[in-house]
Amino acid sequence: MSEKPVGVPTVKGMGSAFKDFALGAGGGLVFLLAYRLFGPLGVLAAPIIAGAVIKGDRGSTIAVMAGFMLLALGAFSGGSANSTSSDAGVM
Repeated sequence: MSEKPVGVPTVKGMGSAFKDFALGAGGGLVFLLAYRLFGPLGVLAAPIIAGAVIKGDRGSTIAVMAGFMLLALGAFSGGSANSTSSDAGVM
């Protein structure tokens, strides 16, 4: 391993990190817009469109992570409706 895992921040390193952050934020914005625009089909369309808008490895990463998180969070949020109760005696 030629790279050290921890080091002194450099201007080039911070510029690269900011570019990654900006591309991630842009992908997130595209994801949100596609999700809102396509309604129920947005579950499938949003990760695909966001990954296609951002080119290269970063776009692939956005599509993979968006699809994973969407389905993983969907699996866990499916049971959340049972946690609420309309009975005033239950807190």
